[in-house]
Amino acid sequence: MSVKIRDIDLGDFPLLLAPMEDVSDPPFRALCKRHGADMMYTEFISSEGLIRDAAKSVQKLDIYEYERPIGIQIFGSDIESMRLTTEIVEKTNPDVIDINYGCPVKKVACKGAGAGILQDIPKMVEMTKEIVNTTKLPVTVKTRLGWDDNTKYVVEVAERLQDVGIEAISIHGRTRKQMYKGDADWTLIADVKNNPRMRIPVFGNGDVSSPEKALEYKNRYGVDGIMIGRAAIGYPWVFNEIKQYLKDQTYLPEPTIKERVAVTKEHLEMSVKWKGEILGINEMKRHYSNYFKGIPNFKPFRTKLVTSMDLQEVYDTLDEVDHLFTQGFFELTD
Repeated sequence: MSVKIRDIDLGDFPLLLAPMEDVSDPPFRALCKRHGADMMYTEFISSEGLIRDAAKSVQKLDIYEYERPIGIQIFGSDIESMRLTTEIVEKTNPDVIDINYGCPVKKVACKGAGAGILQDIPKMVEMTKEIVNTTKLPVTVKTRLGWDDNTKYVVEVAERLQDVGIEAISIHGRTRKQMYKGDADWTLIADVKNNPRMRIPVFGNGDVSSPEKALEYKNRYGVDGIMIGRAAIGYPWVFNEIKQYLKDQTYLPEPTIKERVAVTKEHLEMSVKWKGEILGINEMKRHYSNYFKGIPNFKPFRTKLVTSMDLQEVYDTLDEVDHLFTQGFFELTD
């Protein structure tokens, strides 16, 4: 049975690209869409930044037709600011407005935004209701299990957010206190899904790093779909690899080094075009390790890629990798 957010049909078991700051930008999303992501979200956008017309926040509103369905994700701690932000975002016509109640980083959470609002559930519910009432678009939420081990109220929270009108929820299986350490606990995500009062899609997030894990979590926890974050960084192929494995437990061939170089170059080109040369080169650096993961003898090339600020030098390094691959210098390993 198809999973739907209102009238948006996401297929039988959708794979969603998680919103990741400085990662889930238009160049990266374009690659993930091509390689099988069913729904994607923008990087999170600061409500205060958007209201002040801050360039970085405004730029994150850039969405393209080929990305649909696409959600724009917003965060903030002030209800009125979030209401105004919702009005601004609606004008850019995304398919969904997503509220970030999960970001654990100090500068966000300690100001009462992101996961910080998990310390004030009544405010979380009130803010959500205000956003739902402000827009005609479907509103979804991304959150965590709770603030810490003593406040894992996500089953009750999900129900209350559904009651004020959200149309899907994505849950990361850690508390704010855990940040990204330890293992994600999906048992509470399953409890949300299995709550007989829940009627909206429930998506699980956290530690899905392989096709085998995706199938295991699908079967064990019964979620409606999976949101993929860190496993997609520098490896957009992960979506189609998971889809193939879910279908018949077979594996797609791994991308060759030639394919990796081609996609890396394309990503770099789009990144520089969208952000300018300095920022485009800098923000690509987090992707290189994953683009060329598992390749022996690669360290000196990785060092060149992550230290160079010269665009031509980066392209030359990638060309060198491609050339050496055709000469049999590299071999992929598990």
